[in-house]
Order: sequence, then structure tokens, then C-alpha cells
Amino acid sequence: MEITTRFGLPMLASGQAAKEITHNEALLIADLLIGGAVEEPPRNSPPASPVAGQSWIVGNSPSGIWAGKAGQLACYTSAGWRHILPPDGLSLLVHSTGTFAVRRGGAWDVAEVRADKVKVAGTQVVGAQAPAIGAPTGGSTVDAEARAAVGAILAALRSHGLIAT
Repeated sequence: MEITTRFGLPMLASGQAAKEITHNEALLIADLLIGGAVEEPPRNSPPASPVAGQSWIVGNSPSGIWAGKAGQLACYTSAGWRHILPPDGLSLLVHSTGTFAVRRGGAWDVAEVRADKVKVAGTQVVGAQAPAIGAPTGGSTVDAEARAAVGAILAALRSHGLIAT
């Protein structure tokens, strides 16, 4: 059976009998993936009481009926579990956290944002990491409070990854 390149949807063949089966399977997969969402971050075992329409990302060490399905989507339907091998670039909302999971390089990046810069109301507020800045030292007049404040600011910028350590 031929399938589509990106989502692996089954395609109809000319002269095929019972085309509705192939068509309905393609619709079911499209329904699960387009604007997709999962219930929580990756997990290794199926939930006890799934509801039709819910989906999960299978973790790296799956067990039970998910064994051998690491990294796949486990989607529960009225006919039981369907496992879908997701393509790179697929982005899914993670309901439990409100974050996103993105498939990159054959693995899931969960709650990770990648960008060259961040803009708020058109103004760049975060860009690439700046080079390291040394703590204040020396000088003929030492203001301990100012030095402590500058040190705290630098520590905060380092801890957020905005400047190198």
C-alpha cells in the first residue's frame, strides 16, 4: 500500500475494493496529528483509563503493549491503540504543562524553545548569549553594596544563560 511522504497516510489505489477503509484510516491519522496534542510529557507505560481521542508520547523505555514503540505517538481510539511514527518537525501541545513537544532529529524536545532572538511588542528583549563579564574588582574607592549588587546582577544573567560564565 502506498502512503504519503510526511504523515504516512494510506493512499487509495485505483480499482481498490473497500476504499472507505483506507480513507477512514487516513482521516483517523490526520485527526490525531493535525493540530495535535498529547496528555503529558513522555511516559513508558499506557495510562489505566484512556479516552478515545487522547494521545501520549511513548518514552524511551516503554513497557507492556507499548514495548518496542519508543518515541512514537500512542493514540487511543474506539478501536484501541494506534501507534504513529511521527515525522521530524511535528509539534504537539502537552496538555498537562501547556508547553510544546517538537520532534527533531528523531527525538522529542519537550518544553524547549529554540530561537535566535525573542521580541516582545516588536522590541528584542533576548538575543544570543553575550560573552563573559568579570566580577568587579580593584579601584581606589570600593563600594561594597554596589559591588555586591553588580555581582548579583551578573550571577542572575549567568544563571539565565544570557551571559557566559
